[in-house]
Amino acid sequence: MTTVLEADELDLRAILRPGDRIVIGQACGEPTTLLEALIAQGREIGGLSAFVATSFSGIFTPEATESFALSSMGAIGTLRSLTKEHRLAIVPCHVSRVGPLIESGAIGCDVAFVQVSPADENGEHSFGLISDYVRAAVATARVVVAEVNDQVPFTLGERLAASDIDVAVRVSRPPVQVRAAKVSETDSAIAKFAAAYIEDGSVLQVGVGAVPDAMLRLLHDRVDLAVHSGMIGDGLVDLVEAGVLTNARKKIDRGVSVTGALIGTERLYRFADRNPSIRMCTTGYTHDAGVLAQIERLVTINSAMEVDITGQVNAEQSGASYLGGTGGQVDFVRAGVRSPGGHSIIGLPATAKGGTISRITVALSGPVTTARSDVDVIVTEFGAAELAGQTLAERTRRLIAIAHPDFREELERAAHVVQQRGF
Repeated sequence: MTTVLEADELDLRAILRPGDRIVIGQACGEPTTLLEALIAQGREIGGLSAFVATSFSGIFTPEATESFALSSMGAIGTLRSLTKEHRLAIVPCHVSRVGPLIESGAIGCDVAFVQVSPADENGEHSFGLISDYVRAAVATARVVVAEVNDQVPFTLGERLAASDIDVAVRVSRPPVQVRAAKVSETDSAIAKFAAAYIEDGSVLQVGVGAVPDAMLRLLHDRVDLAVHSGMIGDGLVDLVEAGVLTNARKKIDRGVSVTGALIGTERLYRFADRNPSIRMCTTGYTHDAGVLAQIERLVTINSAMEVDITGQVNAEQSGASYLGGTGGQVDFVRAGVRSPGGHSIIGLPATAKGGTISRITVALSGPVTTARSDVDVIVTEFGAAELAGQTLAERTRRLIAIAHPDFREELERAAHVVQQRGF
């Protein structure tokens, strides 16, 4: 039987056991009331640990996480501040693997903290803004604690029966929002080169941020675009309202934008509420290789911290600082490059730290997130380098051509030394 509580009645000491491992809904699906209680009461329970894939709420600070151990698949969003204080343990994994790792027990899940919408007339809750790995957490956990928020939209797709909730905490508060980033001239230039690969009928996978926002603004002259993406933002609404995004030519899921996460503002959330043109799915569908293999004209857009002169991509770490994550990049890079009529694009600024460091580099300063054998197109504000099918020497030439002009001569000299030794 479900225990129903008001927020001020929540006492985690009656729910959690010392040493419990908690899996938390991520991004704009963060159950912030439950997290506030965990921060306030966790130390008294003792030995608690938690996993969350990304966070944009700002609720996880170094001080807040002193009462429990926190792990994640990356330092994405406001989690980045924790890595500097060594308060975040990183689990390197593709986002498509988070659900299976929870189910297998590799990522422990004694308790699931999730945010859901109020139940419908059938007694079913929507997972609202996040559907990716929360289904796996709910299925695995000993205890399911759901923050039932009447300001969360009822999205179509994954459901949670009221009877599957052990503790329901009723709240009414705005869910986490991620507002559009400020678009710079560099962002606009990268977006322009990336947008050139998007034709009528293309199916898009994009993230959120300045470059995706800038790119979506350039697509209003396209026809019958579609979406199959791990996440979508407010830019989706603009394209739908402009009549550009119709999903009309998709081979599968025709007429429907498929995603696992809504990351945006109240505008997006209102648009998604009971909207049959948006379907929220688990990563077992959004990132599944078999599903992605059925999509034609799939164009995937992802980001990186640096790319070496042979095409290896680092999207995780800069030196000793862990700043990103594996995410769904590899899943979608491979899908885009294999899709008939599709492309996989990695976009990044040519320089970092005020123009003092080249992001096109001879050797990566961090791990290889995406192998050079998977890479298709690299884009900076200086152009696009098409790498698929090219020799190492030709890749080097093309990548140096899109590096910042101030670094090209230096890169050519270093590349010559490397080539003399052999790649």
